[in-house]
Amino acid sequence: MAPPAVLMVGTGEYTTGFVSGAASTSDKKVGVVGLTLFDLRRRGKVSNLSMVGVSGTKFPAIREHLKKNISETYNGLDVSFQSFPSDDQSDPEAYKRAIEALPKGSAVTIFTPDSTHYDIAKYAIERGHHVLLTKPATKLLSHHLELLALAKQHNVFVYVEHHKRFDPAYADAKFRSKKLGDFNYFYSYMSQPKSQLETFKAWAGKESDISYYLNSHHVDICEWIVRDAGWQPTTVRASASVGISEEVGCVKGTEDTITVLVDWTRKGDDRRATGIYTASWTAPMNAGVHSQQHFHYIGSKGEINVNQAKRGYDVVDENDRSGGSLKWYNPFYMRYAPDEEGNFNGQSGYGYVSFEKFIDGVTGVNEGRLSLDQLDKRGLPTLRNTILTTAILEAGRRSLDEGNRLVEIVVDEDDKVELK
Repeated sequence: MAPPAVLMVGTGEYTTGFVSGAASTSDKKVGVVGLTLFDLRRRGKVSNLSMVGVSGTKFPAIREHLKKNISETYNGLDVSFQSFPSDDQSDPEAYKRAIEALPKGSAVTIFTPDSTHYDIAKYAIERGHHVLLTKPATKLLSHHLELLALAKQHNVFVYVEHHKRFDPAYADAKFRSKKLGDFNYFYSYMSQPKSQLETFKAWAGKESDISYYLNSHHVDICEWIVRDAGWQPTTVRASASVGISEEVGCVKGTEDTITVLVDWTRKGDDRRATGIYTASWTAPMNAGVHSQQHFHYIGSKGEINVNQAKRGYDVVDENDRSGGSLKWYNPFYMRYAPDEEGNFNGQSGYGYVSFEKFIDGVTGVNEGRLSLDQLDKRGLPTLRNTILTTAILEAGRRSLDEGNRLVEIVVDEDDKVELK
């Protein structure tokens, strides 16, 4: 069977590294999705590639950007793709035509504003295509559960791109946590500098928030670590700071930093645990790292501290005029240095690994070697394995919208989940 064709929905920073007419100023100057899939095509794991955005007029500049920064850097790596809409058109529903052009059993990656995930994923699933969603899967628990039912109906693999699960330190922490007794406390912080609000200005504060965008990482990590021991979230409350985002042009009321407090309980005993998840997109500029990211886990017999911001690797570059010459890079996520033959050499980066596991799952399902249940049991971030993450994120949003009230997460005997 031929490798799957892949459609990339969304043409921004994460897919191409191209933002506002130029290479991104973040750590994703050549993107993640496109580069990874171009290399997977070189390795024979995917076939035809296509890309869809709202405005086709961006594609000539995107192609030039990819040629200069990827093809000319990595030994002539093929960066060709079919694009939708045409270069002289703008069409917010171009994704429909792009999806309809795919052979059944293709894969669709969705890196678009959070509020659009559900509609695009539903359209792809109903036409028999596998889907990779950037986190959060959906903003609403009801939409998440509907997509799960549709995926089962159409026998397609739907995967949420929670790449921190494949960070070696985080994965090792999950393994070691099993020997540290009962879950007691989890605290996490993740941030991006306020310059990112320029990248997100089309939707920040209007269609989604920083908790959906960044807290989703550590909410998922915590739930992934404690789920096997029977822990479930029961109540959620959230609080936020406001002011900085408005000053840089976001709509009134856009939260700067959001903290979500979750009470966790375990069936069959009286133990309780606390989870605190904080995320900000108004971190100071020139801090040397693009994203602060750390967590502290405490069990009854030990604790874990993981700080993945600086990683013991720093570079001073006097040529850098972007603000501050001291930088802490993260080649463990995406390694952009070529190998000795000039080819892309980032296959071991956990950003790349996350995509490759999805593609391998798609191929396994298409060939009849793997079932959706088997993929769920592997502990991958499938729709089924991320239900409680979506429940916590929506509960946090409800809490903010409703005066910081306590929102309950109810899981019944049949594992059905609802918010109250």
